[in-house]
Amino acid sequence: MTARRSSRTGLATAPPSPAPNRGGSALRLGGVALTAPGSRRGETRRRRHRFRRLRRLIGTALALALLAAIGFTALMLITPSVSNASALARALDRAHHAAYPGPPVPARFGAALVAAQDQRFYTEASLDPTAVARVLIGHLAGGSGQGGPTIVQQLAGILYLHQRSGLMADEERALLGIKLAYSYPRAKVLRMYADVVYLGHGYVGLAAASCGYFAERPGQLSWAQAATLAALAQAPVTDDPFAHYASARAGEEIVLGRLAATGRLTSAQAALAYAQPLRLADHGHRDWRRACR
Repeated sequence: MTARRSSRTGLATAPPSPAPNRGGSALRLGGVALTAPGSRRGETRRRRHRFRRLRRLIGTALALALLAAIGFTALMLITPSVSNASALARALDRAHHAAYPGPPVPARFGAALVAAQDQRFYTEASLDPTAVARVLIGHLAGGSGQGGPTIVQQLAGILYLHQRSGLMADEERALLGIKLAYSYPRAKVLRMYADVVYLGHGYVGLAAASCGYFAERPGQLSWAQAATLAALAQAPVTDDPFAHYASARAGEEIVLGRLAATGRLTSAQAALAYAQPLRLADHGHRDWRRACR
């Protein structure tokens, strides 16, 4: 340090010492930072405070998870059993003069349906309580509850809810969908759905729609026709190819695009399929059974 010389006495005086570090901040001596005891105590308090906050957050999360598990279990217990799903599907088909079970779901229609509506159909966990949470949170946020019901949830709605809507109906549909997914193989779920889904123009089930729209049995559907029927499952009135041909082709194009996006078709194959004519059956033949003879 350089001493300063007093202008009055001529004596060298040391520079004033720095003010004491009352706030506990670090001092630097000889290029080395030293932390005062007060600073260490403050850091310890801050760490304890953060630990207490984290512990409270974890405790709250665990309590909410426990309440959710209890509530989910209670809801699962009060919703009806799905052991009669096949019987309900059979009764619905008989009411519409359709055979049950219908023909096996052909690969093209199954792929188009999954690509269009539920790309996690074969991969999602059978027992998924988060589906119910998504419905509830979506409604509380002012939305519809979800991006659209899955195939298994749609089947639950067709068999058990009888066109009911609203928050409680959506929650019940999600719960029943979980039960269906847990109780039946995916192939069985898909076949039941294909047997009972309404595909417009008065056609209930894949067999009726395939024969009624195209005079083709389901196993002979082209990619274009399969994609058209998959789109009809979501919009059976507005995509009716007899009444709204342009809208039906637009729905077909969307489904073919999703088949390409998921790798089931190449882009070239999807474009080629869309370029093919739909080959609609004679609109005058309303009896789909006669169309497939």
